[in-house]
Amino acid sequence: MRLFVAAYPSAAALDDLADQVSTMHVGRAAAAGVNARVTARPLWHLTLAFLGDVANDRRDDVVGAIEAAAERFDGQRPMVRLAGGGTFGRGRFALLWVGADGDVAGLGSLAGTVRAELRRARLPFDRKPFRAHLTIARPGDRIPGSDLADDVAHLSTYQGPWWTLTEITLVESHLGPHPRHDPLSVRELG
Repeated sequence: MRLFVAAYPSAAALDDLADQVSTMHVGRAAAAGVNARVTARPLWHLTLAFLGDVANDRRDDVVGAIEAAAERFDGQRPMVRLAGGGTFGRGRFALLWVGADGDVAGLGSLAGTVRAELRRARLPFDRKPFRAHLTIARPGDRIPGSDLADDVAHLSTYQGPWWTLTEITLVESHLGPHPRHDPLSVRELG
């Protein structure tokens, strides 16, 4: 199983972001049939921890760790919004993302709690520092670099609606030409 722990934005936040993406070069290119690799809306999330491939017989351990993290999180539920953005990589490996604003420290604390419980359960996870972002597209070099730069400039002033994060979700990711995410466990924050 390929797993990660996600924080999902509110429906209003996703609606607003979808409206923004439709006006951006990547969104217009995708609408015109260019494979700009815009991430499907049901896949939009903030990753708190990426576990990668985990043996099926460890599923209960992962669910238990996520449950413990949700119960032990003692911070206030983070109030955030999608805002700003940028790229990771360049050329054919360019990825376009939108960031977060508001209680990003609270999101980081929640990610730290999740990762601590994964570590306690001796489960694998990516130890890169947490960076609150939502992947919009993986256009690579399918759109001109100047268009991608315009999209980053557009995102620099973007501020979506506020929402309060109330739950975390353990997700199984299925790769391929039609990727999908299956929620395995949803836990409300303590």
